[in-house]
Amino acid sequence: MAEPPRGRLELAGVSKSYPGVRALDSVDFDLRAGEVHVLLGENGAGKSTLIKIMAGVHRPDGGVVRVDGEQVRLSGPDHAERLGISTIHQEMALVGQLTVAENIYLGRPPRRFGVVDHARMRRQARELLDRTGLDLDVDAVVGELGVAQRQLVEIAKALSLDTRFLIMDEPTAVLSRTEAGRLFELVGDLARDGVGVVFISHLLDEVGEIGDRVTVLRDGAKVGEVPASTDPGELVRLMVGRAIDQQYPPRESRIGDTRLEVRGLGTDGVLEDITFSARAGEVVGIGGLVGAGRTELVRAIFGADRYDRGEVRVGGRSIPRGDIAAARAAGLALVPEDRAGQGLVLGGSVEENLGLATLGERTRGGLVDRAEQRRAAEKSVRDLRIRVAGLDQHVVTLSGGNQQKIVIGKWLLARPRVLILDEPTRGIDVGARAEIYELINELTRDGTTVVVVSSDLPELLGISDRVLVMADGRLRGELDGAEATQERVMALAVSNNTQGDSDA
Repeated sequence: MAEPPRGRLELAGVSKSYPGVRALDSVDFDLRAGEVHVLLGENGAGKSTLIKIMAGVHRPDGGVVRVDGEQVRLSGPDHAERLGISTIHQEMALVGQLTVAENIYLGRPPRRFGVVDHARMRRQARELLDRTGLDLDVDAVVGELGVAQRQLVEIAKALSLDTRFLIMDEPTAVLSRTEAGRLFELVGDLARDGVGVVFISHLLDEVGEIGDRVTVLRDGAKVGEVPASTDPGELVRLMVGRAIDQQYPPRESRIGDTRLEVRGLGTDGVLEDITFSARAGEVVGIGGLVGAGRTELVRAIFGADRYDRGEVRVGGRSIPRGDIAAARAAGLALVPEDRAGQGLVLGGSVEENLGLATLGERTRGGLVDRAEQRRAAEKSVRDLRIRVAGLDQHVVTLSGGNQQKIVIGKWLLARPRVLILDEPTRGIDVGARAEIYELINELTRDGTTVVVVSSDLPELLGISDRVLVMADGRLRGELDGAEATQERVMALAVSNNTQGDSDA
């Protein structure tokens, strides 16, 4: 009698449906000890559903899950963790009011004589953070950390478990290239120690660097399993069912008069003397390492964060500092980097979320014109090609890419004069990226000013007319499209900045 396979997680013929949507259709997938198995697919292809079944979050409608050759019926995430299956989801499961150490050992702190051993918890948390390469105070409150830092805390939390199978959903989406390289080294160490890793990414250049095998999903079905060395063009064809000839479509917009002016903007300890302008029909990119102050800058411009010095002007008129309502009235719009935490009401419907930015316009005498709101939402879903079962579907059930389109769509309904996009394609597949790039082109053709913050250098260079580079809270340089290269941007990004890999 053959021995059951040890160190193996298998899904055989797994299917899962939601109202109006077949998320998975008889999918086979397996993970072996000591390998990195990359999972690819467009947003909505079924990746998140598949890993949630592995993690015990959802139960399949059909098919079986096996661990070491034995069929299991996962009753929940705790059951999966007891079997050695740990998951780092895109939507981070951290408690903002607790410290880093308390989050890492949430619900299972080390104890001594029945009492929480805080000294031991802090010491063990420090050791785990050292493994991630994160120089962070274990007593820091998680709610005060940046997105990249919270991502690394999630990784440290997963490492604190006795993990045999580690599932990582877009772990590098919010990391700088240096931080991502550090993470790859960590994943390699885990694989050499016998841990099997499922790695989801939309960055195809990561696949060959990190993976051993690749499984591709499309429309809920498995369409291929290939070596990680497979040409990226073939991976794209498998993912979207067609070739994408131009990643960054050519732009034909006519650049007009100055629309946005930022003069001497400063916040003590965060930003120092930032001055730049952006014109109608122009795409201005903002680059720099994580922690350079990019997000803080655009939040200050939009009024989400107050600043101590300087001025923001739109169309020649000054905007009161820290006043979101005034910024919106002037035609400013901000799509934040943290779409789940700051851009959406996850428990709300597609229609409700699309109407958030224009609710006041559609309200008369305290009553909302629901018919007009629904018509506008239907148009947004159609124009942006948002994949939903219906306008009443809860946003929390959508893929990351479709959630991002809704965040963008709600602001487009407000017809902004200046649209600020902070990491607009984070966690979005190549097909949806191309759609967003084309959307940016359409906006600039109509005269909209677009400001883009992106950690993806090829993207930043591919879509921007000019690139502003920040380091250590200062504007270190400006490059036009003809002279901007990855090397020149990075040279400016590390200027006078010895701590560029930490998040602000």
